[in-house]
Amino acid sequence: MIEIRIHGRGGQGAVVASKVLASAFFKEGKWVQVFPSFGAERRGAPVVAYARVDDREITLRCTIRNPDHLIVLDDNLMHMPDLTQGLKERGFILVNTNKDPNQFHMDPTFHVATVDANAIALRYALGSQGLPIVSTIILGGFAKITGLLKLSNILEAIRENVPISVKQNIAGAKEAYQLVKTGKRL
Repeated sequence: MIEIRIHGRGGQGAVVASKVLASAFFKEGKWVQVFPSFGAERRGAPVVAYARVDDREITLRCTIRNPDHLIVLDDNLMHMPDLTQGLKERGFILVNTNKDPNQFHMDPTFHVATVDANAIALRYALGSQGLPIVSTIILGGFAKITGLLKLSNILEAIRENVPISVKQNIAGAKEAYQLVKTGKRL
């Protein structure tokens, strides 16, 4: 089973990202499960969404404590002391930032990758300057760095699950796939 934790802030689309990701994995013939977790519902508050993927039916019904990979929609969340808690060795941490992956001083057993999903979102008029919507864009980068699923399935999942600005979301995901940067590998 592959478990993914998505960290973001209310309004960035962490829940949408988990649904699109699940749909893309389903297209790969996988069983999927997604669910969000958040406190007081307000824009800007921390939000976590979870995704599980397996080759067989998923019957586990609990929070993901030991994810294989993390997706971080807001690089300010990288300062949270428990962000990487439970992350498995060799797990990817994909961060939405304009920084180089090697600027993050993480446990060397993790692989850090970055993509400036904010800049891409703004180029395609997804969200506003103050709150770019990066949920679908970052999934293009996730497909590239992990190799777990095809970009074409991410794009089809966007077509089916995102009700507005579909062409812009698809173009943004393609761009993130091309621009994602990975840090030093072990």
